[in-house]
Amino acid sequence: MTPSDSEYTRRKFLATAATGLVSAGVLSLSPGAAAAQTSKEESSTASGRIVHRTLGRTGINLPVVSMGVMNAGNPEVVQASFELGVRHFDTAAYYQFGRNEQMVGSVIGRLGARNETIIGTKILTPQQRTGLSYEALKAKTISSCEASLGRLKMEHVDILYIHDVRDSAPLNDPGIIDGLTELKKQGKVRSTGVATHAAMADVINGVVAGGFFDVVLTAINFTMADDANLLAAVRNAGEKGVGIVAMKTLAGGARWPNPASRQDYTSSTITTAALKWVLRTEGVSTSIPGYTNYEHMREDFSVAYDLEYTDEERSFLSDNSIRLGMGFCRQCRSCLAACPDKVDIPGLMRTHMYAAQYGNLFEARATLDALPAERGLKKCIDCSTCVARCAHSVDIAGRIDELKTLYC
Repeated sequence: MTPSDSEYTRRKFLATAATGLVSAGVLSLSPGAAAAQTSKEESSTASGRIVHRTLGRTGINLPVVSMGVMNAGNPEVVQASFELGVRHFDTAAYYQFGRNEQMVGSVIGRLGARNETIIGTKILTPQQRTGLSYEALKAKTISSCEASLGRLKMEHVDILYIHDVRDSAPLNDPGIIDGLTELKKQGKVRSTGVATHAAMADVINGVVAGGFFDVVLTAINFTMADDANLLAAVRNAGEKGVGIVAMKTLAGGARWPNPASRQDYTSSTITTAALKWVLRTEGVSTSIPGYTNYEHMREDFSVAYDLEYTDEERSFLSDNSIRLGMGFCRQCRSCLAACPDKVDIPGLMRTHMYAAQYGNLFEARATLDALPAERGLKKCIDCSTCVARCAHSVDIAGRIDELKTLYC
């Protein structure tokens, strides 16, 4: 990162990090959204201390704002995050083709801070775990974890997730379960989890019912305030001791050119309002917003001191036109039935999110390449029949056109 990337150089940031935090307010959302909101740390926030929560039955106590490292490429930002107070860092085996894990491990090792940090990583994408026998899948589960430990240069990870779980099959697969059980016995894994972007309520409920996995990393943000099933699943998981880590918390709208949201609200207001909404949702323990520079780090972590809304944040969250304008794809897959060529539209929407909203071309390319050729981008004939089936006003046709410009 160069000084021009942000007005906050690392030295200046660390000198001012403890000041200028957001003030308190009260939110008035729609009845469904308001019902999902809780704030149990008023005494902590009033004292200026960082709000901590326990991650379900794992017993892990951590700040409510963590770091999603996926898009980060500057180790200095990771180090500054630790010095600021972040203690939980989330990565994955194939983020940046393994270099993301290497960076996290290098920073934590250099700081000598392994005992003070919670490290979560992910293995076994759907393509990597499909079509394997019991023995092969068990062996792959173990070897994939060991490869991650090698890149991290660590003896154990605190949370090992199965990556991108979309249905109940991985939750009950004996090869995966026995592989993870063996890793826990060896002390290489402290807690097990699943990461889910699609059918989140079903996956979370399956984890609770199965009783094996300790943590769920789930997509959740304020555009889902009307998803009663998801909010109920998150709340129930928290009550049953399953730790909930929130991702996709900003709905992709705070840090990319979204005219609808930028017209009346600053990036900082969008960021803090969106994060607070998630963290006031009953059952959520922590969040992993992804950031790549010091300014965004400062914005995100300011929320860890105070979960009450400002007047501006309240206005933003109450603006239904903004929520609709975000056009966040919830991976509900309702569009699939409309496509005459069975194109994997949710997969293309995730590709667009990584490329256009996150600016992460590594993840975009990997997501696109993982789609079967017969269901990929080149199969889309631009008929736009899927648009009418989208229940959440996503500009599917426009985003596919942008992907074709980039990749075709």
